[in-house]
Amino acid sequence: MSSHRSGLKQSNKSFKSKHATKGQAKRENKGKVNRQPVKGRHTTVSKQDRRNQSKQDQKTKRMDQVRMARLYNGMHATPKIVAVVPLCPDVSAHKCVEEMFKSVDTEVTPDYVLPLERFKQRLQFVPAQRHLLEILDACRIADFIIFVLSANEEVDAFGEHCMTLIKAQGVVQSIHVVQHLETNAPKMQHAVRGSLIYYMTHHFPEQDKLYALCQPTECVNALRQLTSQTPHGIHWRDRHAYVVADNVQHIPGEDTLLVSGFVRGNNLSANRLVHIPDFGDYQIERINLCPTKSHEMVEDTLLEQPDENQDDLVSENEPNPLDAEQTWPTEDEIMEAEERVRDQEHMQVEEPFEGPVHKKRVPKGTSSYQAAWIVDDVSDEEVSSDEEMTEIQHNDEEEEPEYEEVEMDNRSELFNELDEDENEEQLQEYLRQKEHRDHREFPDEVDTPQEIPARERFARYRGLKSFRHSPWDPYENLPEEYARIFQFQNFKRSKKRVMDGLEEGVSVGTHVTIALKNVPSAVAEAYQNKLLCLFSLLPYEHKISVVNFVIKPSQSYQEPVKSKDQVILMSGFRRFVAQPIYSSYTRGGPNNVHKFERYLPNHQPSVATIYGRIQFGPAPVMMFKFEQETSWTPERVTSLIGTGNVLDLDPLRVITKRIILTGDPFKIHKRGAVVRFMFFNPEDVKYFKPVQLVTKMGRVGHIRESLGTHGYMKCIFDSAIKQHDTVMMMLYKRVFPKMSTRLWSQQ
Repeated sequence: MSSHRSGLKQSNKSFKSKHATKGQAKRENKGKVNRQPVKGRHTTVSKQDRRNQSKQDQKTKRMDQVRMARLYNGMHATPKIVAVVPLCPDVSAHKCVEEMFKSVDTEVTPDYVLPLERFKQRLQFVPAQRHLLEILDACRIADFIIFVLSANEEVDAFGEHCMTLIKAQGVVQSIHVVQHLETNAPKMQHAVRGSLIYYMTHHFPEQDKLYALCQPTECVNALRQLTSQTPHGIHWRDRHAYVVADNVQHIPGEDTLLVSGFVRGNNLSANRLVHIPDFGDYQIERINLCPTKSHEMVEDTLLEQPDENQDDLVSENEPNPLDAEQTWPTEDEIMEAEERVRDQEHMQVEEPFEGPVHKKRVPKGTSSYQAAWIVDDVSDEEVSSDEEMTEIQHNDEEEEPEYEEVEMDNRSELFNELDEDENEEQLQEYLRQKEHRDHREFPDEVDTPQEIPARERFARYRGLKSFRHSPWDPYENLPEEYARIFQFQNFKRSKKRVMDGLEEGVSVGTHVTIALKNVPSAVAEAYQNKLLCLFSLLPYEHKISVVNFVIKPSQSYQEPVKSKDQVILMSGFRRFVAQPIYSSYTRGGPNNVHKFERYLPNHQPSVATIYGRIQFGPAPVMMFKFEQETSWTPERVTSLIGTGNVLDLDPLRVITKRIILTGDPFKIHKRGAVVRFMFFNPEDVKYFKPVQLVTKMGRVGHIRESLGTHGYMKCIFDSAIKQHDTVMMMLYKRVFPKMSTRLWSQQ
């Protein structure tokens, strides 16, 4: 028997509504809010638009390359600056330059400028000694760097230290050469080359070639590479116009310094200030055209002179102490004040009050002070007790044991005491290390003083319910230094306006003579045997404001660095001594509050804040330990604390110092607890009652009432606390850096 089985199974499509329910729409959006697109902005870009955009980018890059090629091509064009850095103890930068000149049959010139007719370019070598600052100065202005290695000795710690700082400062294209390769056996030369290439590619992966200075053909190949490449430059340096001097002359009567050289980086304006390393900022008097073929100073062709928009040398505001909200006193108030003064004067000249004279009968020879302690009426019980005491004293004298005298050696003469200065120095170092150890074990914890009330000791501190969201007025209780600094109303807009105005001035590649006003003769004397480089400042960069740096500590430096300790900061082309304060490197909440760090953290970046010159970032920063006698030679190099860059200019950044007052749970009952040893009088408990309490195990509570007279208090928490837990109260106050930034010079 068979039954019909249908082979058709109809499956209908599910219903899809155009408008979903509110609940379904909320689940799909997951809290996202539909926003209207910005007017004028294309949401989609067509394929043809992308092609046009890429063509425009290619055209812009091609024009930049052509401009850079025209800048350096020609026998009288701008020479490429090549810094020569020795990395090993047995190599010489001057010997490397001599080999380069010798490979093209040219004698070494005093300015180390090598004309290459074959490549139609000029190279200006800057050989550096094994001196850290000299190496950094040479690499700061260089278009290329030649690292000189040795085939006999390895790169020492000083060489690795130099490479680390060069990369932190900003590095350009580099080539690597080797000396003393001919002293090795021919079979070992290939292995030596491979080892050096492997070492250098670890630091500079883009360069995998090594040239031997003992072979003239390889020297020519190195010169060919230098002339064929286009310098990339350094971003922070190329924002400024800078001039590498090929002639310096000082006019004594006028205190005018004449500096000739090619304009590099950006256009040079006569209205901008000029920074001379180690000496400060100066104004430009005029800019003249200097002939390229000769380096004689000429004053015929005037290119640019400053006008009424020239930047001044005022770096700070002059606050008026009377510039505040005041009300002039009325005549009635003046008369009342004069009458009050007369009354006070009358009270001062008034004769002292003489009360009735009280006389007391005392033994002969007793002074008035001793007589005040003698009681007039003596009871019979007191007399009997005195007689008993005298009898006990007599009995004790009879039973007193016998004593003998023993002569002692004076051993203090055998101890060699330290000098006072040396002893004080060791004491300060011991206290410094002890304070750092205590801070690591118990960060921010302080003991409540018993001599003075806590409400007076911590009067400047306040409690915060939320560190990130509790409001804090940035203009509240500002120090006097804030009246002397400058603040941008809109920093991003000001920076954009400054960057858009860089096209004004003398164009790049022009050989000019710059006349600087009011320059002392010590500048010319200091740069007689040294290469001088002038850096043009951007607008506002001479003013002082609150500057924030991001500092990443060096792994090799293990000593504690306390806030407000003096350090040497090298930021871009500036060097100065400052006393920064450190704070946490966090994004911060809506209140812009950041936690103060008593010591620079060792394993995480931190923000250093100082009063310093305005600098539009990004720019590299290097921090060194400050010493009275700094040394930059391989024998003893000043310790590097950390490296970083410029973060921002924000005087409204609130840096708060936190202290933690701790208490011990004395009695616990459910959610309540009696806490002691946080305060020592009931007035302090009442004063700090609104501040929130927390425990180390995460409980949150508040003070309910004071108990007794010794600072005990009853507290309520969100849940029961443990007996071994610790109750904490966190207080905060705003801190500011010291106004002690000054120019640092190695002279």
